[in-house]
Amino acid sequence: MVQFDTRNKKPKVYNIAVLTAVSACIYALLTRVEAPMRFVCVSVLSTCYFGIVVVMLLSAFRKQLQYNPYSYNTILYTGFALFNFFVFCTHLREAVICIRDPGGFSQARMILTLLNSAKNYLVLTAPFLLAFSIGLFISNIWLIRNEGRHWVNILGMIAGFLVIAGQLVIGTLDYKIYTGLFSSIGMKLAVNLMAAFYLYFECMLLGAMIADLIAALYQAEPDKDFLIVLGCGLRPDGTPTPLLKGRLDLALQFYRQQLRETGRKACFVVSGGKGPDEVISEAQSMHDYLIAHGIPEEQIFPEDRSTDTAENMRFSRQIIQERMPGAKVAFFTTNYHVFRAGLKARRVKMRAVGMGAPTRWYFWSNAAVREYVGLLTEHRGKQILVFLMLIVSYTILTILAYA
Repeated sequence: MVQFDTRNKKPKVYNIAVLTAVSACIYALLTRVEAPMRFVCVSVLSTCYFGIVVVMLLSAFRKQLQYNPYSYNTILYTGFALFNFFVFCTHLREAVICIRDPGGFSQARMILTLLNSAKNYLVLTAPFLLAFSIGLFISNIWLIRNEGRHWVNILGMIAGFLVIAGQLVIGTLDYKIYTGLFSSIGMKLAVNLMAAFYLYFECMLLGAMIADLIAALYQAEPDKDFLIVLGCGLRPDGTPTPLLKGRLDLALQFYRQQLRETGRKACFVVSGGKGPDEVISEAQSMHDYLIAHGIPEEQIFPEDRSTDTAENMRFSRQIIQERMPGAKVAFFTTNYHVFRAGLKARRVKMRAVGMGAPTRWYFWSNAAVREYVGLLTEHRGKQILVFLMLIVSYTILTILAYA
């Protein structure tokens, strides 16, 4: 298993840009050479390029886990590694066809193969997306039945509807282009860009699911000095809710396991302020729970000022830094929240690994969608850059294919 926080240097993917530039130059030279085997060479080059990109992305993903698993890059590398593997397989098939029949190949066919990769990938993953959307609808129905009717509890339904609607719209427009009903280059460009944008969100969704799962299942090394427990609401009488109790029990389990295996006593930082409808702070409630389960008073440090996850991490870090700079830290939250909580910890320059307590199956999916939307809205700059790259790439490919 890959160990988190074992690398101090952030992985870079500039090598992909260098590879792309070199491959583009070679491609341009080969297309200008009048030789019977030039398309065979170009096809093999394209296949090798996408294969190497997949290896580079997977290598960057592994190094990112070792450096900082709670990163937008973790999602990006995973999602686009899957897409590039599909493109690699497509070009491998085209290369085999080209080798068998070099005379039946053309530059236009190669450009169209690359241009249509986004739409073809959407077709290939359509069964998964359909099953995913149906699962979101089912889980939301159960969530509403158990948690009540609230707009937050239908986020999964909204996401599922948008996923299915996007597939249908792109498929319908592409069919009309194929049958000649839409023949203008502007309409073709619009459909290709729509497919590219949809592809981006699908890649990010798949990447987020994988990153969330890895983060939620991770088991921290038993060498921690401080254990942060993140608050998440109390019952009317001030006792922990089942969700918060799950986090506390997981932290207690880790504490006892570490003590048994290494003899190392960790301190607890219980983090959570007092909400307007709460009789005491979440920190006080967690403090009382730990005392009742045998943790000595001197090993518990309440943090009762925070109102959200970002403040949880910032104020908890202050407590830890005052007592032990450079301490090894683990935080405990619910499984669906580990990745985003880890991201907040890194924002305040605290290197901490998270562990996730289980929750009900119907609650996970809706909460995961909420976390996914939150991740996207927090990284607008990177997404604008990706969108610009997609617009430029697909505009060029569309012009080369149809102009």
